Order: sequence, then structure tokens, then C-alpha cells
Amino acid sequence: MSRKQHHFKGAEVSCCVKYFLFGFNIIFWGVLSNISSITDLGGFDPVWLFIVVGGVMFILGFAGCIGALRENTFLLKFFSVFLGLIFFLELTAGILAFVFKDWIKDQLNFFINNNVKAYRDDIDLQNLIDFAQEYWSCCGAHGPNDWNLNIYFNCTDFNPSRERCGVPFSCCVKDPAEDVLNTQCGYDVRLQGELDQQKYIYTKGCVGQFEKWLQDNLIVVAGIFVGIALLQIFGICLAQNLVSDIRAVKANW
Repeated sequence: MSRKQHHFKGAEVSCCVKYFLFGFNIIFWGVLSNISSITDLGGFDPVWLFIVVGGVMFILGFAGCIGALRENTFLLKFFSVFLGLIFFLELTAGILAFVFKDWIKDQLNFFINNNVKAYRDDIDLQNLIDFAQEYWSCCGAHGPNDWNLNIYFNCTDFNPSRERCGVPFSCCVKDPAEDVLNTQCGYDVRLQGELDQQKYIYTKGCVGQFEKWLQDNLIVVAGIFVGIALLQIFGICLAQNLVSDIRAVKANW
């Protein structure tokens, strides 16, 4: 009886911290799932990106949720270390991106041009490029002529494609009066002069448009990254606090 009294009067595992950590994992799981919408690099199949993100989500979710509910210190430590590693990688990537801005710009150019070449080879990749061009109102890496890199859109005389000297529909300036998407709006458009092209398609490259978007939304982007970083630090603190509570309870026994 005295042993029971000692257990209840001594250190206890905080239920608030325990279930708060469980809830944190659910929230963080949702944040990670949104990251899967990011495109690939260098023509890499987006499916592999989804698999990697899904694997990270599963590992973090399993370690955090089960560790909190079962009061398993090993899983909680693993969760803290894994989350800390992700935070460190994010911080390193942010610093490197700031220091090597020109290199990042070159890689972005390389990435877009590589994916322009593979535009018709992968439906997922095609959808991502179309989304980027529509969202940033751009066409190609530096302009519409980058689509000469694609075998279906290049302007060479021996190209038999109907899309020759054209661009994808996602390059077209949208007509608000049109209810139905015209997927052939970019046909033969590059046979016209540059001034005439501006009436029908976006003539600015996606690299420049992305830079402009980043500058215009710098505070928002920085706020998102800071928010994610604080969320990760908060999760690490919760896990470490729960580990300390569990150790204190075991010490009393």
C-alpha cells in the first residue's frame, strides 16, 4: 500500500505532454504530406519523391505517436534525434542556398531545361511543369524558345510533330471569357514575331518569374520556414520532457 502511495505522490508522467506530443505528430504529419507537392530535381521521377516523403512521414509518425502513447523512451529518443537531424539539414540547406545563390539559379535553370526535354515522357512531370508555368505565368526556363529542347516542340525542318514551333497550353495567356481549356492554343505560336507572341503566350522565363515571386513573398516564405523550424524545436522539447518524466517515474519504482 505504501508503494502505491509513493507512486501517486511521486513523479508522474504528464498526460498533457503525452497527448500533446501525440497531437503534435498528427499536425507535423500533415505538414510533411504537403511537402510531397514539391517537384523533383533534374528530371527525377516525382513518384520517388512521394515514396521518400511517405517513408519519413511513417517513421516520424510511428516513433512519435507510439513512443508517446506507450511511454517508450527509445522511440521518443529516436523521434527527437530524427527530428533534430531534419532541422539541421533544413538549416544547412537554407544557409547554403543563401551563400550559393548563383549556383542555385544555375541548378534551377538546369532543372527546368532537363524537364522540358522530358515533358512528354512522364505524365506526373508534365502536370508539374504545366502547374509551374501557369502559376508563375512563364514559359520555359528563360523564354518560349527553350521548348526547342523538346523533340515535339522544336522548330527543326524534319520535326513531323503537329506541335512543331509551338509551346504547351500552360504557356498560353488565359482568356477570361473561355470556359473550356484550349489545349491547342500554343500551336505554331513561335513562328510569329516576339511582339505578336506576347498576345498569346507568356514570354518571360520561369527562372526570372520564380525569383520575382520569391522577392515579392519573401516575408511569407521566411515566416513559413521559421514556423516549421519552431514546430520542430517544440516537438523535440516535448519528446525530451516526456522522456524525463518517464525516467523520473521509473526511478521512483
